[in-house]
Amino acid sequence: MLIVLGLFVAMASALGGFVLSGGSLGPLYQPTELLMIVGAALGAFIAANNGKAIRATLGAIATFRRSTGYDKAFYLELLGMLYNLLNKARRESLLAVERDVDDPQQSPLFAQYPRLLDDPLLMNFMVDYLRLLISLSLQAHELDELMQHEIEEFENEAHLPADALHKVSDGLPAFGIVAAVLGVVKALSAVDVGPDLMGQMIAHALVGTFLGIYLAYGVVAPLASRIERQSGECVKLLHCLRVTLLAHVKGIPPQLAVEFGRKALHSAERPSAEELENHVRGGNGQPGLATA
Repeated sequence: MLIVLGLFVAMASALGGFVLSGGSLGPLYQPTELLMIVGAALGAFIAANNGKAIRATLGAIATFRRSTGYDKAFYLELLGMLYNLLNKARRESLLAVERDVDDPQQSPLFAQYPRLLDDPLLMNFMVDYLRLLISLSLQAHELDELMQHEIEEFENEAHLPADALHKVSDGLPAFGIVAAVLGVVKALSAVDVGPDLMGQMIAHALVGTFLGIYLAYGVVAPLASRIERQSGECVKLLHCLRVTLLAHVKGIPPQLAVEFGRKALHSAERPSAEELENHVRGGNGQPGLATA
């Protein structure tokens, strides 16, 4: 919603200011200029990227859309679920949660958290490492190295769409100039027209420069930056899981392990220690300790 609002404010400000200064929107409607600029940018985007980067860019909004919901309530739920899971594993051994991990969709424990269960990034990361802990006797440093490597690879892949769009935004002003130059060439080639029509043709040509710059800095660059922010939210989620699971492997009690995870969160989404304690103890109607 914020990206839509921001793009609308940018467009309304630019065009509204133009109209208020006495300009007319009619001459700005130049579909052929738009075709040249957007088509050239799209062609350059395809030429500059492989299939992986193109698919990642096209699917970026759908992939990272859920990260906009990673707020304080979400992390309270997450830390509460981790507490219940680790508490059960501590009391009954990791084998006790094997059934939950093998089929999370049918797990009574995970069923308490439908919002978390519907997040594939969260569930896949957590379940994969719990399976490893159940199957292998990993040291904390070994697990940490593996987690860090996976998060780093995720971050690199998540950066592909933003990097591709930033490069497109860098090129759009140049394509706008190309469209404007072609328009001027067309105008100057029409030697048999009068000064009035010649002025209109040159004005239409200059719209290309406006479109290239506006699309670059008013549309594509903000989208690229938004994808970067969203991927950062996903990385923060993975680090929260990583820190909590590592604390468990080191033998730290569940209530302190989730405190480690809380410390890994950004201050804007980080619940207070009191809020977390009340949550994991079943306060305010939230799920409490998991039963055996």
